[in-house]
Amino acid sequence: MKSLELKDLTTVELTVKSRDLRRELFNLRLQQASAQLEKPARLRLLRRDIARVETRISQLRKPAA
Repeated sequence: MKSLELKDLTTVELTVKSRDLRRELFNLRLQQASAQLEKPARLRLLRRDIARVETRISQLRKPAA
């Protein structure tokens, strides 16, 4: 996911995307614990995507405060 893709999304859409990414990360961690994870690199990518989304949410809220 590129930061340009996040630029046009609203705060609500970003929050939903963050929740979905966190849910996927949770599921992958469960797979990792049971030794069924096929793509370990996906964990790293998800963490970075979550950080991008959270950063964008923070940027949108900052001018409003």
